[in-house]
Amino acid sequence: MRLARIIACVMSLLPAGADALAQDRGQKKLIEFGWDEPDTAFMRAHVAEMEKTPFNGCVFHAYVSGPGGKQEPMLWQCWGRQAISPDQLKRSQEDLQKTQFHRFTDNYLRLNTTPGDVDWFDDFGPILNNVRLAAAFARQGKCKGILFDTEQYQQPLFTYARQPDAKTKSWDQYAQQARKRGREVMQAFQEGYPDLTIFLTFGYTLPWEEAHHNIAKLQDARYGLLAPFLDGMLDAAKGKTRIVDGYEASYPYRDVVRFDAAYQMMSRGVLPLVKDAQKYHQFFSFGFGVWLDCNWRKQGWDPRDVEKNFYTPGAFENTVHAALARADEYVWIYSEQPRWWSAQGGPVKLPDAYEKSLRQAAGSKHE
Repeated sequence: MRLARIIACVMSLLPAGADALAQDRGQKKLIEFGWDEPDTAFMRAHVAEMEKTPFNGCVFHAYVSGPGGKQEPMLWQCWGRQAISPDQLKRSQEDLQKTQFHRFTDNYLRLNTTPGDVDWFDDFGPILNNVRLAAAFARQGKCKGILFDTEQYQQPLFTYARQPDAKTKSWDQYAQQARKRGREVMQAFQEGYPDLTIFLTFGYTLPWEEAHHNIAKLQDARYGLLAPFLDGMLDAAKGKTRIVDGYEASYPYRDVVRFDAAYQMMSRGVLPLVKDAQKYHQFFSFGFGVWLDCNWRKQGWDPRDVEKNFYTPGAFENTVHAALARADEYVWIYSEQPRWWSAQGGPVKLPDAYEKSLRQAAGSKHE
């Protein structure tokens, strides 16, 4: 088949041993990650409903007990100046440990780089504590690992020009420090959860594209410091630890041939940016994201007339099938308006045709 020949050609370009690594990554899997992202209490109460969907797992979040016992989302608090204690996670930990998962074998605890109000040269002690604690929480809950969301939701963490001391410290100084912090963060992850999987919504590809494939322009990119930070994570990666580039840029890929070029970009195109290409191919896995209700703010999302949507059920099936065919292991489905599960029971604003399409795509042979 044409696709098989393309994949064989791409694999032939990889360093020795990379093809064997890809084969060891297991079957293709679907992960759910959207505005219906559950917390541990929801999963405990609704796991049976959730596991009726075609997914192999989901991204979820945990709450910590704040002042007066108020429950606050952990994911927004980890990358800051306050250290979280294990006692603050007891309620969420109990929920997770009492959730009876069967089909959902690949669940990921979400961790954001927020509030992000810490300079790379500041004290990282609280951040490392929180990263280590989050990883240990995921391990104790028998999760696959951490969904590490590096999007700059609150502060321009990875933008050199926006750093507090950008006028007195050079790009090279900040890049060196970001790489150091990447090593420390990866060490903390692995201390809390040896051999974990860290799922990124995007990896080296984002700063590489923003720099227009020119390393000299990296210091001008919004996510320029993400590249040396990832270099640091690779420096410290060991054992069976794995990092997944989820490639969020594939959200709108109705033209399925684009997955070939995207895989080539992740596996080969970014190598001029990566400090250690050998470790990159040893520890990185390449996947894709698909946004079910893509462009709904402009185009809308119509649960009744599905032909009006950016992805019709047929287009959605074709896209997910192509993504699974090209991914090493993971494809994640993002959605905002449609919900795959709800507190009331069952999906919301999600026509049956889309679940059938996803089930068909997941059940097809990806060759």
